[in-house]
Amino acid sequence: MHWSPEQVSGWLRRRFPGDGDMQVSHETIYLALFDPRRRAAIDRASTQRLRRGRPTRQPKGAGKPSGRGSIRDMVPISADPVEAPDRVIAGHCEDDLVMGIRPSAIGTLIERTSRCTALAALPDGIKARQVRPHLTRSVLGIPTQLRRSLTWDRGRDTAEHQDFTAATGVPVYFCKPRSHGQRETNKNTNRL
Repeated sequence: MHWSPEQVSGWLRRRFPGDGDMQVSHETIYLALFDPRRRAAIDRASTQRLRRGRPTRQPKGAGKPSGRGSIRDMVPISADPVEAPDRVIAGHCEDDLVMGIRPSAIGTLIERTSRCTALAALPDGIKARQVRPHLTRSVLGIPTQLRRSLTWDRGRDTAEHQDFTAATGVPVYFCKPRSHGQRETNKNTNRL
């Protein structure tokens, strides 16, 4: 019938509501079909009957964040100065990376009010320790009155934001996950 294990589990719960012997978790069904050590199918013919028919499965707990690779001490965009989104006072910038054929990339720094754009070549790569020095140099080349704040996305290239702030004096604010509209000037410029 190409039912998912979740559907089978729910059907059993509705069909036999008081009978604990007829209840089964969808994870138990998956464990019966897939070897948890190798995440591969025990019997490929059985897994082909599933809705997606995949030969491997990632266990539920495997995708949960462990804290490794996360950006520490992020300041949310809600703490950004009130005048920043209004574009009344110059000096509030947005930053992003434009990827070329690996390993080439460019850091784009765009001031919200004037739309002044500064580009920082990233010849060393796109990891945080490679991006920060080039971006720092680019920001220090901008006049002081145009260095009020910087809004970044939550990419791994922003992990050294505290070192960046210490070197430039520019506070860094982070967008909400998957909220590209909070850096619309940068996204529009990068697309162009």
